[in-house]
Amino acid sequence: MRKACKGDTEAQAWLYRQYSKSMFNICTRMTGNRNDAEDVLQDAFIIAFRNLVQLKDPLQFGGWLKRIVVNECIRYGKKNFYWNEWEDERNNVADDETEWWKTVSFDIIHTEIKGLPEGCRQVFNLFVVEDYSHKDIADHLGISESTSKSQYHRARQLLKERITRQLQIHG
Repeated sequence: MRKACKGDTEAQAWLYRQYSKSMFNICTRMTGNRNDAEDVLQDAFIIAFRNLVQLKDPLQFGGWLKRIVVNECIRYGKKNFYWNEWEDERNNVADDETEWWKTVSFDIIHTEIKGLPEGCRQVFNLFVVEDYSHKDIADHLGISESTSKSQYHRARQLLKERITRQLQIHG
């Protein structure tokens, strides 16, 4: 870590090899496509390497890098997504439905998440995968809590329809 802090390209390349795949998966899930994910990932690593001296505990690198990656995905979304709000009376009601996606293979859901409309995809990832609250999502993305909730409900509805159809076709 010390060498990477001092700009040693071999040490930085080693860190990149160790973390790039898992961070790329986050970027792909949140941007929805490989090209944008690669760009966001590159930007995130540049930011991380530039600010590596600020990391106090080298053992925290993975979590610290993940926060940078998620923040870069959010920044990307703010620049590139158009937010739609769906009128949904369930937005302000506690959801008693089980979290059905937890019973489906993550590979299937990962593929379907990438196909969601941009706003739905980003809110779903932040809420479900990254464990952000709707208030936090709204604050980070510059949208209302209601928009975050409607995007989340729309994402769940679309995922459920698509995955159910896929399971019926392919078993």
